[in-house]
Amino acid sequence: MKPQDKMKKYILALDQGTTSSRAIVFDCKGNILSVAQKEVHCFYPFDGAVEQDAEELYTSILSVITSCLEKGKITPNEILAMGIANQRETTILFDRKGKPLCPAIVWQSKQSSKICESLKEWESFIQERTGLILNPYFSASKIRYLLDQYDLMEKAEKGEVLFGTVETYLLYRLTEGKSYFTEIGNASRTLLLNIKTKTWDDDLLHLFHIPRKILPEIKDSSSIFGYTSLFSNVPIPIAGILGDQQSSLFGQTCFEEGELKNTYGTGCFLLMNIGKKPKWYSQGLLTTIAWGMHGEITYALEGSVLIGGAAIQWLRDELKIIKTAEESETCARNAKEEELYVVPAFVGLGTPYWDNRCKGAVFGLRRSTNKDAFVKATLESIAYESLDVLKVIEKETQKKIPCLQVDGGASNNAYLMQFQSDLLGCEVKKSEIAETTALGVFYLCLLTMGKVKNLDEIKKMHRYKALFSPRMDEKTREEKYKKWQLAVSCARQFN
Repeated sequence: MKPQDKMKKYILALDQGTTSSRAIVFDCKGNILSVAQKEVHCFYPFDGAVEQDAEELYTSILSVITSCLEKGKITPNEILAMGIANQRETTILFDRKGKPLCPAIVWQSKQSSKICESLKEWESFIQERTGLILNPYFSASKIRYLLDQYDLMEKAEKGEVLFGTVETYLLYRLTEGKSYFTEIGNASRTLLLNIKTKTWDDDLLHLFHIPRKILPEIKDSSSIFGYTSLFSNVPIPIAGILGDQQSSLFGQTCFEEGELKNTYGTGCFLLMNIGKKPKWYSQGLLTTIAWGMHGEITYALEGSVLIGGAAIQWLRDELKIIKTAEESETCARNAKEEELYVVPAFVGLGTPYWDNRCKGAVFGLRRSTNKDAFVKATLESIAYESLDVLKVIEKETQKKIPCLQVDGGASNNAYLMQFQSDLLGCEVKKSEIAETTALGVFYLCLLTMGKVKNLDEIKKMHRYKALFSPRMDEKTREEKYKKWQLAVSCARQFN
């Protein structure tokens, strides 16, 4: 063993999300030594458009890495490996020096809707190849939009434009242009990957008019993607990458077929491990790649709620009726019982509706409705949206879900988690570490670097913090859900 290897005790997990970048240092037993977080900004240039500055995403990552190491009094030479979890589908075009050529289009954005509408006749073909639906949520139409909008097609055809989802861009910058790869689960979110062959699909590239030469090489999730020397004279391996929702599934140790989790972040994403063979579902459910290890693929079923915790941010930042997200729990507990329903369809609706045109709406307002009631209804909408997804998963898989594993920032809201358990009629199990997105790439790095032998060893490491059991009777549950469905139906009729 080399002398410097004895120093390498820790794993640095990066979580680049839609609203913030986070760095967490773990020791090899899964204990957190330090955390740093920095908010990142979204821009809304016109109705339906959501953009970010890719340069800000990168500099925020540099900032949280530096801060996290300083807080933990850890030197870069003590870092065994680095892992990256990233917001998925967000689309970045950059040149070979790593300079962004245009704004990044965020996964929530609908600005490429017309491109998707023009390809409507190919919808079944696209779903058969990719497991996904034809929707501006995914990267392909965003790439096409940027190439057209910023007159980049000629440069792209010459190989002067590179495409990446966030993990590719960060990897390229952290390795100073030496590594141009995408992780296979992220690649499966582009509408350009054939999930049976696990390769870029020429027919899909032709359909979206995207030059193959702008696409990165695909690697398994558990791989050495490259090395960064930005922080130390001893290069740090980047030893695991996953999209944030896949990373959460891995972090919740959902390694067996049928195990599932729900992440309450900016959106809510319910993923179920469906094993080693892809299966296709209806009802707006997606088939996606969960992770790739040693050339073997694990697939997942996914249901997507486009606005989850973002609804609470809306109360705080736009309406300014709460000062902190944490305040929403106090408001909910203080509120009187009212039949008030908020449908937070700010960017349309996800599973099972996939309705891009739906706008947000409020039903049941009274003269007596106050701030507390409005906050409570908004908080409860997150649980209703997740119930929509779980119901179609149970219908499609013909399996009753006995327990839901949860994580993400909003899972810290005990009122929301109890209400979710009440609506689902099953137990809700909260991870001890709420940010299992970072935990997932930590576990992945342990595997890649040989610090654990197999998934069973990881399963033994994982710890849970809280269990919520249903208290609501079946009749009340059904009545509330019928009114939620009526509210959604009315909102969809108002375009």
